[in-house]
Amino acid sequence: MGELKDTVKGLGNEIAGNAKQAVGEASNDKDKKAEGKAQEAKGEVQQGIGKVKGALGDRI
Repeated sequence: MGELKDTVKGLGNEIAGNAKQAVGEASNDKDKKAEGKAQEAKGEVQQGIGKVKGALGDRI
């Protein structure tokens, strides 16, 4: 069950990160763009953790 939570949270962070990057690009705000990239990366890691948990199932 934890894998779904991690996957959904990760997807949310990835989407929010992409949005922040777009805002940073549109407003020429390098800090906002970098913040978005970091949040997107966090989301990708969270999704990866969810996939690992799913693959391992109840063994963890």
